[in-house]
Amino acid sequence: MKKIWWKEAVGYQIYPRSFQDSNGDGIGDLQGIIQRLDYVKDLGIDVIWICPMYKSPNDDNGYDISDYKDIMDDFGTMADFDQLLEEVHKRGMKLIIDFVPNHTSDEHQWFIESRSSVDDPKRDWYIWREGKRNNHGKTVAEPNNWESIFGGSAWQYDEKTDQYYLHVFSTKQPDINWENPEARQAVYDAVNWWLDKGIDGFRIDAVSHIKKRPGFPDMPNPLKKKYVSSFDMHMNQEGIQPFLEEFKNETYGDGSRDVMTVGEANGVSIEEADLWVGEENGKMDMIFQFEHLGLWDAETNLELDIVELKKVLSRWQKGLENNGWNALFIENHDKPRVVSTWGDDHDYWYESATSMAAMYFLMQGTPFIYQGQEIGMTNVHFESIDDYDDVSAKNLYRIRSEEGLPHGDIMRILWASSRDNSRTPMQWSQEANAGFTTSSPWMKINPNYKEINVEDQLQDENSVLSFYKRMIKLKKDHDIFTYGAYELILPDHHQIFAYTRTLKKEQVVVLTNLSKKDAIMDHSDLSLSSENIILNNLPIEEHHEISTVVLKPYEARVYKLK
Repeated sequence: MKKIWWKEAVGYQIYPRSFQDSNGDGIGDLQGIIQRLDYVKDLGIDVIWICPMYKSPNDDNGYDISDYKDIMDDFGTMADFDQLLEEVHKRGMKLIIDFVPNHTSDEHQWFIESRSSVDDPKRDWYIWREGKRNNHGKTVAEPNNWESIFGGSAWQYDEKTDQYYLHVFSTKQPDINWENPEARQAVYDAVNWWLDKGIDGFRIDAVSHIKKRPGFPDMPNPLKKKYVSSFDMHMNQEGIQPFLEEFKNETYGDGSRDVMTVGEANGVSIEEADLWVGEENGKMDMIFQFEHLGLWDAETNLELDIVELKKVLSRWQKGLENNGWNALFIENHDKPRVVSTWGDDHDYWYESATSMAAMYFLMQGTPFIYQGQEIGMTNVHFESIDDYDDVSAKNLYRIRSEEGLPHGDIMRILWASSRDNSRTPMQWSQEANAGFTTSSPWMKINPNYKEINVEDQLQDENSVLSFYKRMIKLKKDHDIFTYGAYELILPDHHQIFAYTRTLKKEQVVVLTNLSKKDAIMDHSDLSLSSENIILNNLPIEEHHEISTVVLKPYEARVYKLK
């Protein structure tokens, strides 16, 4: 297998608004990230991925960009970014940034011009359509029944021109018309502008949505709903590959730069993965796919189906074997905290945080850690919708209230599902405001920061943080955890996720109990001895070579077999 630096890297995702405030305004910023770079380096990180810090009205926390070539005032200046890039490189790390090619803010100059007149040269840079009309020619409804990912119609009416623009996400995030070559070229120009600055790559946001179904037909609507979930019309559509090929060729793939590209590719199946990340046919180095995160439903709140989780992740492991690469993750800025969903943040907080970590981190791929994951940060239970910031959470609350669902029931859904669960400020210490800011934070801090914080865990060799540091060092010390072949064992076991990694004559086995009960593993063809354990999250009772292992709730062990 070809050795490449980004295959051997460990990534760390930073959500800048919530990472560290440097100037006392309650909002995290670029100088705050600089202040914490030594912590990130000490953790063992090679690549930092920073969420959008571009100029933005901040309707969707920076993913609504009003200027691709400027910095949001809340976060600092371009000089601050230049310093951040320099300081990251000075520490031997690399920096990739979020890039958003599917949409801009409605306050971007491109869109301001586009909506000014139906005859404006940039009108076709966005997706404008006439609405449905009555017999008198009056506009009475949206062009189709597509529902926005954030709820409500995916179309916004513009009274001045009597037309609608498409927004797959927020109403303030109009979709760029990728069918227009001038619009595409303007996007490529912005990408190259950042590459010329010396950044080390991109996480490409919502890239699987850039192609829409031709004709914009209505969604099937057997339940006669006003708006219908429309993923099938704008996610990984036929015809997207020529766009991706051109995107690559015009920017990061021209052969002049050694950069890392990670696509957020919701809706891409393993059968299509070769076209996305294959070594010959791929358009980027790796993708974030979300099949595994879709196995847990916040509204039913049922326990994780471990057998199905194994099927999904193993399908991607084997599907990309020797032809492509996985981006490994269990948390990000769009998902609730894994220890509170897949795990147990009450009785088995430490155990489940570390067991889930070992399960995903030691597979084949480039692992990413989301800020706070490495200390086991948990979901929050804010009592009022006013304490939530996320536009999708507020839309859900409004829609469910209109449907008659009681406040308490809606809040329970948000406690389990809101994106704000992962966006509460980073918990650095027991100091006021968790050491994140010296003033009132932009979002409430999780009240458990006095029990869960970096400062305390740095001093505890048995903390979640210490386990992550040991795990990262193990991966870096042994090529087998990067290049070794993956093989699932015990595929039908309802508690244990176990697999081997094999590289030449070496072999290891990763055992994780992902349940709240003891799990028995009878596997006589594996030679397991306590002397060969190279990573564990719980004390091991002394045993000699055995064929039956009893794993305590959320216990994780890694054995060196040969």
